[in-house]
Amino acid sequence: MVLISAQPYDYELPANGGLALLIIDMQRDFLESGGFGDALGNDVTRLRAIVPTLKQLLEAFRADKLPIFHTIEGHQPDLSDCPPSKRHRGRGELKIGDVGPMGRILVLGESGNAIIPELQPLPNETVITKPGKGAFYNTNLESLLHEQGITHLLVTGVTTEVCVQTTMREANDRGFECLLVEDATESYFPEFKQSTLDMIVAQAGIVGWTASTANVLQALEKWKS
Repeated sequence: MVLISAQPYDYELPANGGLALLIIDMQRDFLESGGFGDALGNDVTRLRAIVPTLKQLLEAFRADKLPIFHTIEGHQPDLSDCPPSKRHRGRGELKIGDVGPMGRILVLGESGNAIIPELQPLPNETVITKPGKGAFYNTNLESLLHEQGITHLLVTGVTTEVCVQTTMREANDRGFECLLVEDATESYFPEFKQSTLDMIVAQAGIVGWTASTANVLQALEKWKS
């Protein structure tokens, strides 16, 4: 048995594989100036702080040939999968579908909708495009995880209280054992991130676990051997 030192108690890694890394929405629209996050008035530099740590995790999973899933939040060019209630929310300078400095905001295929260069997926890594906040909504993520025998997810990415937390709650409802990597997730609002971490581990881990990247990497070294 290999354990990750975590909150609210140690997280047990599966004995026979079944572990995947899930990287939520590390795309230019959220992390760079001129994107959707910036248009909503957020300090996008806050999110970039986790890139080196997340890259460490990504490289560790690649070295061990473990499954990696990336998500991209985006919509079809005709916005048929973007309800008005989402498009008109926020009252920012740019709305979903509008043309910004990196192309149309949150539209699949536009340059701003791409994952940042530092974390670009490799050809053998799965990329899930999602029209909502949660990675399971209107996607084939659940079926892909079951096909590969995945039972445990290490969850990372942005933003902690929105797409990351939504995905963790969806995964929990579907029976996956989820750990959120604390320093590989970030929010535009530090207090929102902390509140999310507190909610996840409350009531003996009602949603899941949290742990640092250092603790995760230390346990992976033991687990792979």
